[in-house]
Amino acid sequence: MYAPERQQEILRLAREGGRVDVLSLAEQFQVTAETVRRDLKALDRAGLVRRVHGGAIPAGRLDFEPDLTEREATAADEKDRIAAAALAELPEGGSIVLDAGSTVARLAAAIPVDIALTVVTHALPVAARLADHTGIDLHLVGGRVRHRTRAAVDAWALRAYAEIRADVLFLATNGFTADGGLTTPDLAEAAVKRAAMAAARRVVLLADSAKAGQEHFARFGSFEGVDLLITDSGLDPAQKAAIEAAGTEVVLV
Repeated sequence: MYAPERQQEILRLAREGGRVDVLSLAEQFQVTAETVRRDLKALDRAGLVRRVHGGAIPAGRLDFEPDLTEREATAADEKDRIAAAALAELPEGGSIVLDAGSTVARLAAAIPVDIALTVVTHALPVAARLADHTGIDLHLVGGRVRHRTRAAVDAWALRAYAEIRADVLFLATNGFTADGGLTTPDLAEAAVKRAAMAAARRVVLLADSAKAGQEHFARFGSFEGVDLLITDSGLDPAQKAAIEAAGTEVVLV
């Protein structure tokens, strides 16, 4: 099957199923995963699909949001490296905010048990991983819990973040571009992320390179509000340069 034929079939499958993933397509068409990624890139450039973690969705479905299990399994090695690098940004004896996200959750799991730290989070999985750390003064932000992300949102969460000033926020995002900024599918989560950014003196974004170039429905910030991006070495050099031009330090791991 020639590339144009395969791409048309991929587009049909995406429109019928709402999503396609790279590994399944590679197996179905008996091609490499890299070939499928090139097909998806071509369809994305044509405005027919939107690339997401591990696959693509039909164009126009910017509200698509993978669940926690899927996000945990995506780019696992890259997320582990990012989380390990983020440990150096922990303020010993200081205060941090941990956003809801699979990479931030990996950071929470890697925090030493004997560290003295004040931690604020609206993410239930993050709080659960830190609840037994006797050296951590853990504050769980309340609100309506979104089942898909296990994150608290809405008025209670926003009020809580308006009342604090933390040393560092470890921020997550579903997508980022140098010009379009930081985006996520859900407006309520975007509002909480925006409030958390305002509640911290320093913002550290933890995001694997697969999120680069992705744009979702709800925008919650720009790189002008991010001090440091920790990502993997797959980030395109041109994107890295554009992000650094906005004043954000970029660390590749």
